[in-house]
Amino acid sequence: MDNKKNVSKSFCFRPFEDLGKMIGDKWKGLPEKRGAGPERQAPSDDELFAEAMKKVREIRKFREIPVSSKKIKPLKKDKNEQEQALQMLHDIANRRTPLILSDTQEYIEWVNPAYRAAIARKLHRGDFSVRDFIDLHGYTIDEAEIEVERFLKDSLKRHYTCIRIIHGRGLRSPQGPVLKESVVKWLSGRYRKHVRAFVSARQCDGGLGAIYVLLTIK
Repeated sequence: MDNKKNVSKSFCFRPFEDLGKMIGDKWKGLPEKRGAGPERQAPSDDELFAEAMKKVREIRKFREIPVSSKKIKPLKKDKNEQEQALQMLHDIANRRTPLILSDTQEYIEWVNPAYRAAIARKLHRGDFSVRDFIDLHGYTIDEAEIEVERFLKDSLKRHYTCIRIIHGRGLRSPQGPVLKESVVKWLSGRYRKHVRAFVSARQCDGGLGAIYVLLTIK
C-alpha cells in the first residue's frame, strides 16, 4: 500500500504550480498606475455650430435681394353683362318677363323627410288643387297661431289635401317677416306630422307672400 502511494507521488508532474507566485512577484516591482484626469465635457451646440461654420463665407451681393411686386388689376365687368342685368330687371318691373320665385331669397320650400323632394316642385307648379285658404293680414303672432291651428284642424276634418296660407312678406314691418317665419316654424314643427310639404305660392296666388300646404290625409 505504501509502495503505491510513493509511486503515484513520484510520477506527479505539475509544471505551472509556481506560475501564480512568479507573476505576482513580477508585478510587485512595477510602478503603480496613476489615476485618470477629469473627464472632458462634450461640446455644446454653440461650439458645434461654430466649428461647422468656421469655413463659411458671406456672399455680399446676396445681402439685399430686390423684390418686384406686380400690381393686380381689378377685373372689369363686361358692359354687356351689366346691360343685360339692367334690362332683365326693367322687364320684370314692367311685367314683360316673369319673376322666377324659386331663384329669390324669400322663396320657401320644405318637404317632410318621409316623402320625396320632387313633391315640392309639383306643389309649387300647381298640380294640386287648393281647396281653402286663410289670410293672416292684420293678426298678431298670438292671434295668427290660434287661427292657423283652427284652420288646419278644420281642413283635416274636411279631408282637404291642399290649402293656402297668406302670411304676407313683412316688407313694411321694422322687424322683418316675423309672421312668415312663425308660420314656417309651426308647420315644420308641431304640425309636421300632418304636413307633407309646403312651398311659396305662384305669383297668381300671392307669390312670396303666401304658401301652398299639402296635408297628410288619413
